[in-house]
Amino acid sequence: MTWLRTLILFDVDGTLIDSQAHILKSMEFAFSAQNLPLPSCDDILSIVGLSLFEAFDQLCPDADEAKRADLVTSYKDSFSALRETTAPSPLYPGALACLDLLQGVESFVLGIATGKSRRGLDHVLSNPDLVGRFATEQVADNHPSKPHPAMALQAMAETGASRGVMIGDTSFDMKMGRAAGLKTIGVSWGYHAASVVGENADRVIDHFDRLLPEIQTLWSDL
Repeated sequence: MTWLRTLILFDVDGTLIDSQAHILKSMEFAFSAQNLPLPSCDDILSIVGLSLFEAFDQLCPDADEAKRADLVTSYKDSFSALRETTAPSPLYPGALACLDLLQGVESFVLGIATGKSRRGLDHVLSNPDLVGRFATEQVADNHPSKPHPAMALQAMAETGASRGVMIGDTSFDMKMGRAAGLKTIGVSWGYHAASVVGENADRVIDHFDRLLPEIQTLWSDL
């Protein structure tokens, strides 16, 4: 049987780490700094995964480009300050054990596709438990916002994978994966409702210990 390299591509916020507290606090700061009413928590979490310009476009559809740029700057400033003064966003339960299992499969290669900036992802990956795990790291600085497939396509190209699966907590992740021709597995513990994620996912899991078994059902030769 032909050996096929398989890319396991992860989103970050809401999938690997629970960054909700930092996101909400930074949004509160950004809207206050620009004298704009703060959207609801549900509205804010609904845009997690998009690039910041796209996120503020959805949250503030009446704001002009200059105002959205100011919101982006305020958000980034707040998020940077929080990184220096608060504990890092925690990994979800079972994440590290799952990554260990996946890395033990010879045909698998791990990657990241995130709406974070390069600087933001570097901060996450400074966690000693995550160092060196990912062969490809795609960030918002270099690509159109999800659900455009650019991140996933670049990750496939960089790893030389013949096939792949996108793991994420939002409909943006699932749509991106499908647009790039990847399989898709949604997680229920993130920022979009499992029912919403499931509309564009091949599978939805409730815990990390289900990820490898579900991946093994996606292709008949695993």
